[in-house]
Amino acid sequence: MSSPPTRRSPSDPLRQFERALQLLEQSGQPLPPGEPGSAAWQQALIEALVELSSRDALTGLANRRAFAVALAREIDRVARSGEPALLLALDIDHFKRVNDNLGHNAGDQVIRAVARALLDSVRPMDLVARVGGEEFAIILPNCASTFGETVAERIRRRVERMPVPLAMPPTAGTPQQTVSVTVSIGGAFAPQWVRSTPLLWQERADQQLYHAKAQGRNLVRLEPTAVSVVSNEEKRLLFDTFHSQEYE
Repeated sequence: MSSPPTRRSPSDPLRQFERALQLLEQSGQPLPPGEPGSAAWQQALIEALVELSSRDALTGLANRRAFAVALAREIDRVARSGEPALLLALDIDHFKRVNDNLGHNAGDQVIRAVARALLDSVRPMDLVARVGGEEFAIILPNCASTFGETVAERIRRRVERMPVPLAMPPTAGTPQQTVSVTVSIGGAFAPQWVRSTPLLWQERADQQLYHAKAQGRNLVRLEPTAVSVVSNEEKRLLFDTFHSQEYE
């Protein structure tokens, strides 16, 4: 009588290895080149998994976790270098109508199309992230106020003029269906030479996004200048930084 197959523990190294390969396959990523099991192949596998963990599955953009890391890194860099940086918060207008009228599959296609438009509208050095269902964010390092306004308007116009073809079930004699959407955009500059926090920076961008949506949507609203009003919390952080340096 044959014994039953051994059930591996979830913490078993071989089980984890099989799970890693399964994750890559499900994401559509190719397996690392080289001899399976070799040191170089295992290192490439680890790097592929790290990359996979930082990407949004639907769009391939940076996910919320990668965005949070990049946001903290950028606001720290601005505090040290004084270079301007802009954070854009974007939201697809009336997205619920797309899901309700055309279905979630159409909604996914719209999200992917908007993600491509965002990537095509910014520099390679900028980080585009999907941070929620129909919510996106863009970090633009070394971005002057005049350039930020230009980029935000370019994004808005590109999405507005972009019909999204929908891969819907074919119907005899019916042309391919398309849908058009718009985005509302809010933006805030990181305060230069000031030790701020990612949360405060994000709240400022979200506040401008709220203004854009409240004023009719399909609008860009940025803080008026790159010199943000320093909040009481940022003043405290700045004081704490100087106070600690006095005793170093």
